[in-house]
Amino acid sequence: MTKLALMFPGQGSQAVGMGCDLCAAYPQMRDSYAEASDVLEFDLEQVCAMGPAEALARTDVTQPALLVNSIGIFRILAAAGLRFDAAFGHSLGEYSALVATGALSFHNALRLVRRRGQEMLRAAEASPGGMAAVIGLSDETVEELTAGVEGVWPANFNSPGQVVVSGTKAALDDLAARATEAGAKRVLPLAVSGAFHSPLIAAAQAPLRAELEVTEWHTPDPAFFSVCSLAFESGDFVELLSRQLVSPVRFTQSVNSLYAAGYDSFLEVGPGSVLSGLVRRIAPDATVARAADADTIGALREDARYWEVV
Repeated sequence: MTKLALMFPGQGSQAVGMGCDLCAAYPQMRDSYAEASDVLEFDLEQVCAMGPAEALARTDVTQPALLVNSIGIFRILAAAGLRFDAAFGHSLGEYSALVATGALSFHNALRLVRRRGQEMLRAAEASPGGMAAVIGLSDETVEELTAGVEGVWPANFNSPGQVVVSGTKAALDDLAARATEAGAKRVLPLAVSGAFHSPLIAAAQAPLRAELEVTEWHTPDPAFFSVCSLAFESGDFVELLSRQLVSPVRFTQSVNSLYAAGYDSFLEVGPGSVLSGLVRRIAPDATVARAADADTIGALREDARYWEVV
């Protein structure tokens, strides 16, 4: 029998208009945007629908927008009888996974991700840096290279041959030269506002932790798998999500672990198709699907494997 893991995207999936086409057809998406606007005290749907793109690209806006879009789609699927066995997320997507598994309320998740985005932005402004994707080298080679350059760290293990690194500009330039010499196909600077998932944004940890500590948490059901700890987690989310800010996203290792544990089907819930593409490279024998818009949601509804029998 299929064991299904939901996966929720993180930063990098943003786009003007995301989810707004679903508002007209699905009350779950309309309600999610309305709740978000009440919590955030600005019209998030308007920003997502109309932009400007520069506003949506700000991490303190992008993070709530991605959460709302992912949870809106999840609510559409849940109302139709979606069944799943576990959930996990890429970076910010862990908050969506915690909401989907019942460990965190949507209201509290909105509050937390907005604070997370604000503090990450402040930390990035205080300690400037950036990120770059290293294409064509093994995880181990990239780890060895970063260990030899002060001020750069692995940030996202996305798939075999694709590792994102974070660091200062000088360190990233140095790393790019070393990676090219080591045989990297490309080293691509990313359009981000900071060196996320690295010690350069450690200043964000204390204020975020203060918010996490006053949040109500529950035992996940279904299970929640952490890309930070590479384990199923059922408690101490304060420590986990504080550490996540400065720890690498181990997406490759997470998919490998889940697939080895019998999770043979992966469903991406949220905007874009980045995670689906990564899983196809990590576990080519796994079944992969996505729910991102009206067309993909409609196609998914035709597959009986994903729905409760009523």
